[in-house]
Amino acid sequence: MKTTIYHNPRCSKSRQTLELLNEKNVQPEIVCYLDDTPDKETLDNILKMLNMEPRDLMRTHEKVYKEAGLDNPELSRDELIEAMIKHPILIERPIVVTSKNKAAIGRPPETVLSILD
Repeated sequence: MKTTIYHNPRCSKSRQTLELLNEKNVQPEIVCYLDDTPDKETLDNILKMLNMEPRDLMRTHEKVYKEAGLDNPELSRDELIEAMIKHPILIERPIVVTSKNKAAIGRPPETVLSILD
């Protein structure tokens, strides 16, 4: 089963999640999403797998969230996804995705174990 982690090496939860995957003999594809930001289709698919709306996956305490006016309730799903592409720091991390169309956010890291077979 192919597994991907959307990873930020500076984030302790992201590092812990990657370590946990490795302990379980899962060698994920590592996507450093701050440098290699997922496109709109990928983010939309991840949101669907997580059963979340864009704001649920956004780090709303980040400075850019307020500066960009992303707290505006009138913004559409597409506009919020575009904002995450433009400002990937807003994407909650880490996200683990499997080839079986399952996804989990590694907060806490053990959460990702529920999607592994």
